Amino acid sequence: MTKIKTLVVVLLIGSILLISCEDATYEFGDIKTPTNIQVTATLVGKDADHPNGDGSGYVDFSATADNASSYTYYFDGVAKASPSGVIRNRFTTLGVNTYRVVVKANGTGGASSSTSLAVEVFSSFSDQEAETLLAGTDIGDSKKWYWQADRAVHIGLGPVEDDYGNGEFAYEAWWNLIQPWDDEKYCMYDNEFVFTKTSNGIIFEQTVGPAFVPGAHALEMGIDGDTCHNEDVIPHMFGEKNVTFFPSSSKAALEGSYNNEPYRQTSFEISDGGFLGWFVGSSTYDIISISEDELFVRIIQAGDGFAWYQRFTSTKPIDGALDSDYEFTDLVWEDDFNTDGAPDTNKWTYDLGAGGWGNGESQTYTNDPENISVSDGSLKITAIKEGTSYTSARIKTEGLYEFTYGRVEVKAKLPASQGTWPAFWLLGANFPSVGWPECGEMDIMEQTGDDKNTVLGTCHWLDPVNGSSASYGQTFSISDSSSEFHLYTVEWSETA
Repeated sequence: MTKIKTLVVVLLIGSILLISCEDATYEFGDIKTPTNIQVTATLVGKDADHPNGDGSGYVDFSATADNASSYTYYFDGVAKASPSGVIRNRFTTLGVNTYRVVVKANGTGGASSSTSLAVEVFSSFSDQEAETLLAGTDIGDSKKWYWQADRAVHIGLGPVEDDYGNGEFAYEAWWNLIQPWDDEKYCMYDNEFVFTKTSNGIIFEQTVGPAFVPGAHALEMGIDGDTCHNEDVIPHMFGEKNVTFFPSSSKAALEGSYNNEPYRQTSFEISDGGFLGWFVGSSTYDIISISEDELFVRIIQAGDGFAWYQRFTSTKPIDGALDSDYEFTDLVWEDDFNTDGAPDTNKWTYDLGAGGWGNGESQTYTNDPENISVSDGSLKITAIKEGTSYTSARIKTEGLYEFTYGRVEVKAKLPASQGTWPAFWLLGANFPSVGWPECGEMDIMEQTGDDKNTVLGTCHWLDPVNGSSASYGQTFSISDSSSEFHLYTVEWSETA
């Protein structure tokens, strides 16, 4: 499946006049640096038989200091504020491990003091099945996840703990009407999330943005809501991050159910502020359910006012595709054109030169960036008139990829100019040895130069009876083929 797509400061200066009959005197308070920092760590469940805790991984910390107004703890470099100095943290690495915790006491005028301590903690929780379904079986395996955009209610909203008599705290009771391929959310449907199994655990990376920020959280951030934003607004969107797993503790996971099925009662947290495409200032997810092809999670928005429900799939959905009608559903090859520059040389090579190419074509094919380039998530082919001649580009997978039977899909917006003749087609791999039409040809989409409201799909082959070319095809009326994207598909099987 080849996807071709196009993703087509006010400075306020105020002058204030202050008039006073008396001179004003301003002074800062005393700058006080905290001293005598004392920190205690209590391992939950620790006793003579369990010197490193009960396996939950929980440790209660308490800090005091002279002249301190608040405290900040750093667990694996992640800061957690504690105004009172008291905080509970869960350590999730399986087995007995030693962690160094840094504690900063905050004074006045920006002054602070720090200390650190080591804690040895036992964590027994493990959900190997969830990890395998999420990332793969073996070290080095990766798995890519996408929004399950072709399903209704792939995002929903409900209360965090409120129960109105039907267990509303465990399902999307407040908002559950979103339909497949929602127009407002469409900007996020290209998101890709990769989980990888390493010798040190699971790592996560969002490889394709942007991020959607719902209005409820955008208001807190002071940005436009119910729309997508890039890394200039959410700088921690990209980059590799660690994933930790631990027992769920939310009311929904422990007491609720979804469609009369209990939650899995496993949670995971993405480090460094990571998240799955829907940014609500939180990184901890309850797994409601997970299978080889579907991940269903719940995340509580920062501030504990909203619980969001999100569905993902490991099979990339295609807008307009009716998968249930297709024989072939396993993705084996794709190019989403997400790396700017020239087309990927591991997937594409070029036809170069002039000569008509058997069709009386006027252009000379080049690999010049002015004629062909990848940018903004799109492959862009541009025909250029140069005096009385033309240049353009034509790429192919010849020598790099071939297959027998399958489904090919191309999502594209076509040129509007008269005389242009865009096409996507499959040519038999034996073309160099037997030529055309004996090699066979399947035109997925072809548009003539004088009719920009019609596309054609055609099969060509050699008629063995008379030794000449034969063909069969259909035409389709598409009035907006040049202004909107459409999905063009062919399925090739042993019988059709």
